[in-house]
Amino acid sequence: MQYVNSLVWFRRDLRDFDHAALYHALKTSKNVYCVFVFDSDILDALSNKADRRVEFIWESVRELKFALQQRGGDLLVHHGKTTEIIPKLANELSVEALFVNHDYEPSAIARDAAVSTLLASNDIDYHSFKDQVIFEKDEILNLSDKPYRVFTPYRNAVLKKLDDFYLKAYPFDSYISHLAKVTTTELPSLEMIGFKRTNLAQMSLPTGMAGGKQLLADFTTRIEQYKTARDFPAVKGVSYLSTHLRFGTVSIRHLARTARNISNAGAETWLNELIWRDFYFQILHHNPQLASGHTFNSQYDQLAFPNNKQYFDAWCVGKTGFPLVDAAMRQINETGYMHNRLRMIVASFLVKDLLIDWRWGERYFAEHLIDFDFSANNGGWQWAASTGCDAQPWFRIFNPTTQSQRFDEKGKFIRKYVPELAACNDKEIHEPWKMPHSRQNELNVIIGDSYPEPIVDHSTQRALALDLYQEASR
Repeated sequence: MQYVNSLVWFRRDLRDFDHAALYHALKTSKNVYCVFVFDSDILDALSNKADRRVEFIWESVRELKFALQQRGGDLLVHHGKTTEIIPKLANELSVEALFVNHDYEPSAIARDAAVSTLLASNDIDYHSFKDQVIFEKDEILNLSDKPYRVFTPYRNAVLKKLDDFYLKAYPFDSYISHLAKVTTTELPSLEMIGFKRTNLAQMSLPTGMAGGKQLLADFTTRIEQYKTARDFPAVKGVSYLSTHLRFGTVSIRHLARTARNISNAGAETWLNELIWRDFYFQILHHNPQLASGHTFNSQYDQLAFPNNKQYFDAWCVGKTGFPLVDAAMRQINETGYMHNRLRMIVASFLVKDLLIDWRWGERYFAEHLIDFDFSANNGGWQWAASTGCDAQPWFRIFNPTTQSQRFDEKGKFIRKYVPELAACNDKEIHEPWKMPHSRQNELNVIIGDSYPEPIVDHSTQRALALDLYQEASR
């Protein structure tokens, strides 16, 4: 099918390279318009108007707009309801087709279906493509043509199928002249869409395509150490590309191709993490009920959590009395980021030590993580809560103190985010409540005053958690 005018709707794919929808639009259309919508249906639901995610998107949209202008086109940027703006704009521009990349969350699928229906009523075609994952939906099935429920066989199936075809880029430089010439439009300011600046500029997270490129270049110089370094939050061991993957300022195909081409133990481990990301996307596709708060394993849907609100509040602000847990929670509050090892530790602590419904933690992460992605966040929380696919067995419960001693042995990360404990030595900092009063006075670290006592006893809570899960497992 060939078109005179078409429209590409950018969503979580904020780049002007290796972009499936843009490639197909440019290849099949004489004039291609580009649009991004700050969707009020999403933004109005965000209570915090200093949201780092919105600022990250805004900065990335600004860069994308400039990049498309340099290529002879532009990015039309609107603010409002996408279900109204996209059909209206399509009619105004007299386009014959809309091109998008697949979204996989139920609410986004419903939105896209509504837009597609409205366009069809005006004889405008709708085309959607795989772009944000390597494999999707039913592309990886077991021998019974059923979706995998366990990661390792899923990964093995992916690695067996993965070849150059699935990782090839979408080059469209030869069609770039098909970008529609439009009168340059203004980008609405962050304030105009109802938000304000955060501390994003002070963080070591560069935005946009240039930021993604910069972080990947840095990571490839140290990827060989990734397999071991990734577990230690005080070490620069991870890629820091999760936010860029979330908003598509990098290409998943390019990242996976990079990992495969480097081919050392670190790169193989990183590719494994990228496959985990795909795994959770396909789990959501086959289990849309997860978006409604249901557990993957239905027997755990109604676990009788006590849900002590005071415990939850202490967890949220990083005042539980367990130093590594508190440091991790302060990190997410101050930066919108949390190291992956710490995500597992604080999730296990909330559910198995504080006996609070995992959905409370899932919601808190959804509100605070700059790289929040529903499928990965839900998958991670259900893994920690032992309610999900291929989850941590319910009888294996992290000890927050031994986790601290193992993964922040010298207390470097704790000292950064819990400075009131900075004077403790490397042993004391993991269990400051065990310091004698004389030592507390010497350091001016008074447990119960300058730093809280542990709000629970781990051994006691572990036994209660085992009873709770045992009851649900009968």
